[in-house]
Amino acid sequence: MTADPLPSGPPSSSPAPGSPILSLSAVCKDYGTTRVVDALDLEVGRGECFALLGPNGAGKTTTLRLCLGLTAPDGGRIELGGWPVPVKGREARIRVGVVPQMDNLDPDFTASENLLVYGRYFGLADATIRARIPSLLEFASLTSKRDARIGELSGGMKRRLTLARALVNDPDLIFMDEPTTGLDPQARHLIWDRLKTLRADGKTIVLTTHFMDEAERLADRLAVIDLGHKIAEGTPRDLIAEHIEASVVEVYGDGAKAWGESEGARRSARLETSGETVFCYTDAPNPLLEHLATQPWLRYLHRPANLEDVFLKLTGREMRD
Repeated sequence: MTADPLPSGPPSSSPAPGSPILSLSAVCKDYGTTRVVDALDLEVGRGECFALLGPNGAGKTTTLRLCLGLTAPDGGRIELGGWPVPVKGREARIRVGVVPQMDNLDPDFTASENLLVYGRYFGLADATIRARIPSLLEFASLTSKRDARIGELSGGMKRRLTLARALVNDPDLIFMDEPTTGLDPQARHLIWDRLKTLRADGKTIVLTTHFMDEAERLADRLAVIDLGHKIAEGTPRDLIAEHIEASVVEVYGDGAKAWGESEGARRSARLETSGETVFCYTDAPNPLLEHLATQPWLRYLHRPANLEDVFLKLTGREMRD
């Protein structure tokens, strides 16, 4: 079968410097009577890492499918790499890489064969793909597994191969849906290092993750969505400063809840309780810490506020199905 010719480029000439590589304007998506994406506005600049955060069911994966032209919106406008999607979804995806939430490598092929077959979907010549395979495997630290079948690879190796596969067409933009879920700390840190390398090479990354430390480490900017609505957007540092007091003191142990209701509430700017832990938020932690030092039956941890605190304040601490 002969591959379709590659599109020559977006309808306009080369994009203006600083123009967004991805933009969504008032995008809506309904499934039955449920609106899962509601009037969503987003812009992702070229060369940045943008994180999309939200609890389960917030609409993150649906938003990625909309961006890729795999799902048609019920309202609004989407432009990816200069192309309107979904109308020109195929043309837009030529310059896009995707790391899906679940690995979907072909178990009948070796690591290198998976890269070769995937590259053909983009109309690339075999000689071009074969020339790229060694560097892709090296990037994923899988050179020694070149001829290994997928069943012989660990979970971390499969995840790295999926990332390498997403780069076979030398994309400008890479969508990554929860790229490190299920990985051990060593594998997570290796993936983080590889993403930083991609950023240094000028690639744009759109990332969804449930790991707030991952978003805080990697993202230039992020948006928090819940029930299809965007409820916050900005840099990690700015969002922490805007929504959370500077210091958090976590108090736990026998009597922590009773202590929180009596002493903690008046010694903190804001107090939250989750299970047996009392979270004390304050811009002036020293008086609180001095008091806790006199309460030997309580255990506590003092730390700076982080993105997880922002996420929990905006979306709540209750479990989501």
